[in-house]
Amino acid sequence: MTLDRKTPPAIHDAIEFDYNLPPVNTQHLSNGLPLYWLNAGVQDVAEIDWVFPAGLWYEQKPAVAHATAGLLKNGTSKRTAHEIHEALEFYGASLKTSANNDFATVTLYTLTKHLPELLPVVHEIITDAIFPEQEVAIHKQNAIQRLLVNQRKCEFVANQRIDALLFGEFHPYGRYSKKEKIEALTREDMLDFYKECYDLANVRIFMSGNIGDKEVQHMEAVFGKIPVTKKEIVTETFSAPAPSAKKHNVVNDPNGVQGAIRIGRLFPNRHDPDFAPMVVLNTLFGGYFGSRLMSNIREEKGFTYGIYSSLSPYMNGGSMIIHTEAGRDVLDAAVKEIYREMDILCNETAGEDELMLVKNYLLGSLLGDLDGPFSIMQRWRTLILNGFTVDYFNRNIETYKTITANKLRDLAQKYYKTDEFYEVVVI
Repeated sequence: MTLDRKTPPAIHDAIEFDYNLPPVNTQHLSNGLPLYWLNAGVQDVAEIDWVFPAGLWYEQKPAVAHATAGLLKNGTSKRTAHEIHEALEFYGASLKTSANNDFATVTLYTLTKHLPELLPVVHEIITDAIFPEQEVAIHKQNAIQRLLVNQRKCEFVANQRIDALLFGEFHPYGRYSKKEKIEALTREDMLDFYKECYDLANVRIFMSGNIGDKEVQHMEAVFGKIPVTKKEIVTETFSAPAPSAKKHNVVNDPNGVQGAIRIGRLFPNRHDPDFAPMVVLNTLFGGYFGSRLMSNIREEKGFTYGIYSSLSPYMNGGSMIIHTEAGRDVLDAAVKEIYREMDILCNETAGEDELMLVKNYLLGSLLGDLDGPFSIMQRWRTLILNGFTVDYFNRNIETYKTITANKLRDLAQKYYKTDEFYEVVVI
């Protein structure tokens, strides 16, 4: 067959493709622990996530969630921090620990052939962390130093203040780091939080890569043999703050030549029917480089190098925030333009070409997320942790493909009421 080099291949929009999330295997280990695993990819590598309900939502004392996650691999009753890191590096593996608003995650990246040697190390870290006093002292010293440096940055302060305004400073999602809170942490605080929230009975395990039954059996041999008893973690009930002043100006550096703008409001999480449609509207408004905000405030006005709007869904609430940094002399003008773009979306429908571009961007980005076992499992992890099935994924795809300009205008009228937004400007 002769190759025709004169006729280019057909070009298809991302909206024309079908999107199928590859199925995940769901099973329980012998002791009842849930394991979700995905066999995909050609390289003999694996990513394993152990996810615990140990985020800021579960804190009984400020700053303890991040500290506990940060020190989890810094010593057990059998190994020092150095010996743990040495054991991981010997096999070329990487182990990361982190905590966000809702969850804490222990993540292992390794060649699959090393799982028999590395899974016992991870098990030891998860079940036998001791938080040595010396490691606690070093962590607190480093955390305070990072905080003092960051507090000189207007964007860091603005991020703290907008969350505190939206949720309340004493709400888990609105708390922010303070020097005295970090100084007040003790080893006993971390041990108590660790014993309560890192109980193995509460873990959910996600494993992806070029893996199969053999790797599942390795997991069973290490994590499936010890009996566990499920227990409920008790948390407080929190609510949004009472309405207060909407506009706040903070002078963080009297000589600063640049300021940070954060404009936000509370917004429902993924369980709300408006969430998926709002993803489309948010993308058009400020969710990608070709957005309305970027075209106006960066490209046309030249006020900033970048401006974005983002949705932040959590397990117990969420927010929508516009964020940018701009020159001190154009901060007020930039704020006015942000609100002007909101008003336009409330009163005018988007053009079909612009809407098609946004849809193709969203769906094209999704194509990239479905390429590779790790990113596919991250999609599944989000669904599972939020209590969704693949039907939720499919419904979202349908929404992205079929949503109309009129629907977007209706959403804008509902959520872009400028008097419902909190505004923080930090210089």
